[in-house]
Amino acid sequence: MTLEQQLRQGAAQLGLGLTDQACSQLLAYLALLQKWNKVYNLSAIRDPEQMLVKHLFDSLAVVPAITDAAPTNLIDVGTGGGLPGIPLAIMLPDRPIALLDSNEKKTRFLVQVKAQLGLESVEVFHQRVEEHDQQYDAIISRAFSALDNFVTITEPLLAENGRWWAMKSHSLDEELKTLPPGLVVEKTISLAVPKLDAARYLVAMRKQGESHCA
Repeated sequence: MTLEQQLRQGAAQLGLGLTDQACSQLLAYLALLQKWNKVYNLSAIRDPEQMLVKHLFDSLAVVPAITDAAPTNLIDVGTGGGLPGIPLAIMLPDRPIALLDSNEKKTRFLVQVKAQLGLESVEVFHQRVEEHDQQYDAIISRAFSALDNFVTITEPLLAENGRWWAMKSHSLDEELKTLPPGLVVEKTISLAVPKLDAARYLVAMRKQGESHCA
């Protein structure tokens, strides 16, 4: 089965409508990730089929939840090679999405991805989280840090009635116990990532007393 066939099959399993353009862009992103990885060490994964599962499918698994929440804008903090931000931008082309990382090589790669894939809704920021001064309806991260640190360090970036989304790959019980006061865990979604025999979770959080986005 070709990568395109696997991608289309995985998207269907996730309940995603994959346009020809989105399919082409996702495959082009995967190719760029492989190419630049040889020099910039963007990922420890080298095999394209493993990249498809552990990077693309893993990121695409959160699209339904983000789509339902319908934030007006979103920032992916500690985005690295653009995960989950680039797949989200491809699947939600009308949604402004910011990609933030302090590693210059990685943001240089992301600027190239934006240009080659024509992702006009994407903004790339080479900054530390503490240096960024814009606010967003949604803040997402994929293995950026522990939940308490993620919330604390990014709180200035969260707009009123905004929501944090944390992608996790392990049991959350201990991390949930250390969350700062005044925080509400709205829901923890168990993600079924195609072809991945491992646990994946998406945690939605907001400030106490504020209504959620959509």
